[in-house]
Amino acid sequence: QVQLVESGGGLVQAGGSLRLSCAASGGTFSRYAMGWFRQAPEKEREFISAVTKSGSGKDYTDSVKGRFTISRDNAKNTVYLQMNSLKPEDTAVYYCAAGSVAGRSVSWYDYWGQGTQVTVSS
Repeated sequence: QVQLVESGGGLVQAGGSLRLSCAASGGTFSRYAMGWFRQAPEKEREFISAVTKSGSGKDYTDSVKGRFTISRDNAKNTVYLQMNSLKPEDTAVYYCAAGSVAGRSVSWYDYWGQGTQVTVSS
């Protein structure tokens, strides 16, 4: 059983930056692909980014390409999401997830964190 804990969320002005972290425990971190998703009020959870088990493969949804960067440190059992040039429409609860494949669907992921709130003011 893998436990995931996100941190790093907060309130930031448009154009600012935040770095989210997701610390994993209870399993062999390097055996899992990792993903970031977000969910705004009254909207479905949406894919943001994913990274393969080794960290060599990365995927981003179009709306964050060039602004967000995913990375992982298998020695620290942590995955990161660096978010730059933030926009008000990035406001959401951000979740990290662990699964077998670095896919875009929530169905690929078996374990989820509790989420961290990101609010971008205009």
